[in-house]
Amino acid sequence: MSEHRRRSPGRTAPGSSPDRVPSGSGPVPSGSDGVPSGGRAAARRAARSGGGPTRRAGGTRRPDAGRSGRRGLIDYPRAGRRGVRRWLPSWKLVTGTFLLLTGGLVGLFGYAYATTTIPGANPSTQAQSNTYYWSDGSVMATQGSTNRQNVDLAQVPRLVQWDFLAAENATFYSDPGVDTQGMLRAVYHMATGGEVQSGSTITQQFVKNTYLTQDQSVTRKLREIMISLKIGDQMSKQEILQGYLNTCYYGRDAYGIEAAARTYYHVHAFQLNVSQGAFIAATVNEPSLLTHADTDPAARAQAKARWKYVLDRMVKIHQITDAQEQHYLASGFPTPKPYTSSAGMSGQTGYLVQAATKYVEAHASLTDQQLGRGGYQIHTTFDRKKVNALAASVAAMERKHLDPQHRSADKDVQVGAASISPSTGAVVALYGGAGWNKGHWTDNADATGVPVGSTFKPIDLAAALDHGAVLSPGQPASPITPASKFDGDDGITIRNQQGQELPDSNDPTGLLHQRNDVTTKWGYITLRKAMEQSVNTPYVQLGEYVGYDDVEGEALKAGLLRTSLQYDTPGFYIGTSTPSAIRMADAYATFDDGGIQHEPYSVTKVVADDRELPGFGSPKGTTAMPASTADTVTDVLRDVVKYGTGTNAQALGRPVAGKTGTTDDYKSAWFIGYTPQLTTAVSMFKEDPKNAGLQSMQGVGGYAKVFGADMPTEVWTRYMTAALQGQPVQQFPPAPQLGQSTDENGAPSPTPTPTPSAAPSTPAATPTAPATIPNHTTAPCHRHRRHCAAPSPTDTTGTTTGTTGGGLLGGTTGGTTSPSPTTGAPATAGTRGGP
Repeated sequence: MSEHRRRSPGRTAPGSSPDRVPSGSGPVPSGSDGVPSGGRAAARRAARSGGGPTRRAGGTRRPDAGRSGRRGLIDYPRAGRRGVRRWLPSWKLVTGTFLLLTGGLVGLFGYAYATTTIPGANPSTQAQSNTYYWSDGSVMATQGSTNRQNVDLAQVPRLVQWDFLAAENATFYSDPGVDTQGMLRAVYHMATGGEVQSGSTITQQFVKNTYLTQDQSVTRKLREIMISLKIGDQMSKQEILQGYLNTCYYGRDAYGIEAAARTYYHVHAFQLNVSQGAFIAATVNEPSLLTHADTDPAARAQAKARWKYVLDRMVKIHQITDAQEQHYLASGFPTPKPYTSSAGMSGQTGYLVQAATKYVEAHASLTDQQLGRGGYQIHTTFDRKKVNALAASVAAMERKHLDPQHRSADKDVQVGAASISPSTGAVVALYGGAGWNKGHWTDNADATGVPVGSTFKPIDLAAALDHGAVLSPGQPASPITPASKFDGDDGITIRNQQGQELPDSNDPTGLLHQRNDVTTKWGYITLRKAMEQSVNTPYVQLGEYVGYDDVEGEALKAGLLRTSLQYDTPGFYIGTSTPSAIRMADAYATFDDGGIQHEPYSVTKVVADDRELPGFGSPKGTTAMPASTADTVTDVLRDVVKYGTGTNAQALGRPVAGKTGTTDDYKSAWFIGYTPQLTTAVSMFKEDPKNAGLQSMQGVGGYAKVFGADMPTEVWTRYMTAALQGQPVQQFPPAPQLGQSTDENGAPSPTPTPTPSAAPSTPAATPTAPATIPNHTTAPCHRHRRHCAAPSPTDTTGTTTGTTGGGLLGGTTGGTTSPSPTTGAPATAGTRGGP
């Protein structure tokens, strides 16, 4: 081998330049890899120094020269590529970027999910109304800012639930709570400037309704998605669906499916059928339009199309069959009931709601604040037809007799009335006044302050039948019957059980002379006759002989409240007490039911949070007096209607027992009457809301004197005729046989058995001055005993109709005032006790 070939690679002959080729020489030999024969190391050195074979003509570099050694992780723009290829990323770059972004997004999602908390529910979504129902189960009124009654999912029929799922989210039970396609669609719309779309799953809609606002923003949408995913992990599907159904708005001011069922079809949610449910499910999308599907042709057409769509979807998801769908289609579109705004408090409704609310608070230990939170379903005893009939009867009387525009005496005349089922104590109807919408806030039916007059006399008689009367000082009580005779003359002096004549400092003689409504010389007459003609003196004397404690006790057992009873005066026995119309009706119902007293009640059931509260329903009756006593009183009161002051009630055409009542200066007039099925009390009085105190009704309706036998009896008869229409005529039990009666000392002769008196004409004599009461001392009081400086039965200011609570609060000692009560001073002097 030649010496030239044996030379070591990368070395040159001494004295020669390693980087240059001698001038005139031929081509430089190169190795097999194309590197100059000087070696690769020499070539790299030459490249770094800028000389040698890497140099180009003109001193320029190749584009990639000197860069390959400085490349990082991302080769972009791409090295060694020219033109378009230089700007196209490599598959490695694309894959790496995708994985990096995906990992970042997953990390961000995990962080967002971990830090997302479920906020508290919006208070507005929890707000509910209290719903009051008539006795037939229909809605009477809703009270509250939001017409909503939450119900359990179990109260919604299964197929009605599927109506909503078919219309909104058929995969509800299998999806995670978020619709991925819907999310991408929403992102696209947001990215292109379109409208931000709402959640498409039921879970997302539930989250939006319950926890978020209704604003359309990207932030709200992202929160909705995260909370929906979290809710899906923490709540069951049933809980989510229940919340959705209870929070949706369905139009017609109805929030929740229970309110929607009531407003569209007048039924409860559990009573909806598949066809009705399909329409209600359709209202969720366009509640404002479909509200008027019953009257607006365009709304009806759209509602019908959507209804068909829901039914068709029900078939496709195999919840109903083709045959069932055809049946619903053949039955026709379930047209909603006519739309009326939520029941308000106009007319008698305000008084009915007020009475029921007070009853609920008293029997469920609820405060106004607790009840005010809403969510209570209150089922009442009020009969819609009877309430309307009672209001119509009052209105008819007013149209016939009252003309306040042309007769000043007719101004400020008011009526209160109550009707009770005697066998249960259920209050079936009330008349409280002109209505809250007319500014009359006090419930005249459930208010104290109007003296009851001679309607109290049946209680005197019942007490005498049960306890007897001390007719001679120091002697035991003698038996009393309706045949017992007492002095009926006007102006007689009254004696107590000790035989002492009662004093009256205002009388010239210093003695009390009790007055009747007329000066007729009755002489000694039977208690039956005195009841018929409403003669005062026999019953004042009878009361004194029986004793205040026994008469008061009889009144309490019959159903009156102690707070409404006047203290011990002669006037007490002829009606200076001021029970409400409800309580007086209840006391007479005790006579009507054979001596069994039932507490008046107005609520049969209260449901809250799908749980029925205890303490409601028909109270158990208690024996207030022997049946013989009650039936005897009924027999005497029947004669009042047959022969006495109550003859106008004969127009009812049924067996009737009743009593009229009128007080001093005709400041109040009553008629309380009953049949075996129904007991009703009607009161009438006059009071200027701006000037407290009862006013005389002389001249009202053109009558010189207003008696209970006139306008109050007219209201009673018209109402009872309508209320008992279609009911069978029932008879009262026969009068019991009583033993020997005892007459007051001085009577001509005893009368062993009662004899019905002939029908007399009503006396027309001019009334004399009212009776007076002995002055009271300031001695300590005990059970309203005589000569006590006791307050009036209402309060120390002497309110008349302003103090309510005399009717439906059971054994309580009075109630609260109405929202805007009127006040006045009650009569405390002896009443006339006229017809």
